[in-house]
Amino acid sequence: MKTALTIAGSDSSGGAGIQADIKTMTAHGIYAMSAITALTAQNTMGVFDIFEPPADFLAKQLDSIFTDIYPDAIKIGMVSSENLITTISKKLRFYKAKNIVVDPVMVATSGSKLIMDDSIKALETHLFPLAILLTPNIPEASILSGISIEDENGMKNATKIISDKYGCAVLCKGGHSINDANDLLYSKGVFKWFMGKRIDNNNTHGTGCTLSSAIASNIANGLDLNTSISRAKKYISGALNSNLNLGKGSGPLNHTWNITNKEKY
Repeated sequence: MKTALTIAGSDSSGGAGIQADIKTMTAHGIYAMSAITALTAQNTMGVFDIFEPPADFLAKQLDSIFTDIYPDAIKIGMVSSENLITTISKKLRFYKAKNIVVDPVMVATSGSKLIMDDSIKALETHLFPLAILLTPNIPEASILSGISIEDENGMKNATKIISDKYGCAVLCKGGHSINDANDLLYSKGVFKWFMGKRIDNNNTHGTGCTLSSAIASNIANGLDLNTSISRAKKYISGALNSNLNLGKGSGPLNHTWNITNKEKY
């Protein structure tokens, strides 16, 4: 069985972060492991408190994983502290980690910035150069590229700027009133659109986490980048089309929609 590691925060409601990542990896037939960067008290209506572990404890989590079950791919989600970012970078370099997908969680869908500028700089300096793929949404791509993104040409310009700057592939996630959920990949000098249909479902909590985890899972399974993204998009569409409706706010996806074995234990 192939393995994958998610390095991210815990979502107590189970819809995003570590919980969404593990569900997604499991749905792809991957053995999932986790290193937790933060504990959150949250549900479908919002985040009410955050507790970060000490950096040395995060380091011990990573040591425990890499010295026993080496991951075939890694997904990195929200890491808001510069100290934790540098700790992750040191450990990934030390263990020669491979197939790293970074979801640069910096800006909420509403446009609100989620981490401080010094932490963004730490991400750019220490983690992005280790990645084979970055998956920013449009507000995040605008911050990383330094340009305003108003249309699909803006997506192209920003994606190329980011890729050239950090030396990795970049998948700029569409939506945000730019297009109909079409994502743009720039890799090795080539642009490729991954078309998506906007699904009428307000329960989208954890969509970004789920997409990056699905891509990492497909890479762990030995698929190339284009195929990994294409299959991840189809997986997300299925999870949204399942129309799971839980909670009083923006609810979670149905991460296990593709598991059809109904045998009871």
